[in-house]
Amino acid sequence: MSRQRFEHVIRQDIHNNPIVREVDRTRQREFRRWGQIGVLLVTVLLLSAWLHFEILQHGYRLEQMQQELVRELEINRHLKLEIETLRAPARIERIATERLRFVAPGNGDATVLERVVPAAEPDRSLVATRRGETTYAGRP
Repeated sequence: MSRQRFEHVIRQDIHNNPIVREVDRTRQREFRRWGQIGVLLVTVLLLSAWLHFEILQHGYRLEQMQQELVRELEINRHLKLEIETLRAPARIERIATERLRFVAPGNGDATVLERVVPAAEPDRSLVATRRGETTYAGRP
């Protein structure tokens, strides 16, 4: 190669700037459609994962509450048993005689109380009495 030819190859300017790509509308539409489908699928997957997580959390909470219910029922049974033990007549009699030094009554120590009959109801027209004044229904 001659020197002149070599310089000609080096100096040759190639202008690529005016090349403009044409926008392919069909391809853009298809890209958007697939993008929307992808976003929809990701949303559905995230929603289903979230719901699954919530169901698991509620299951754990339900199991915890059932265990708590069993514990509370056991405490309730224990407290009812303790109440019945404290209400036992033999225990009450023992405390009364030993600690409080009560004496068991004999046969002659019993007193019979007569039933008191309530007094007759006052007249319905009498409403109230105040410092010597009587107020009747219907009159001041």
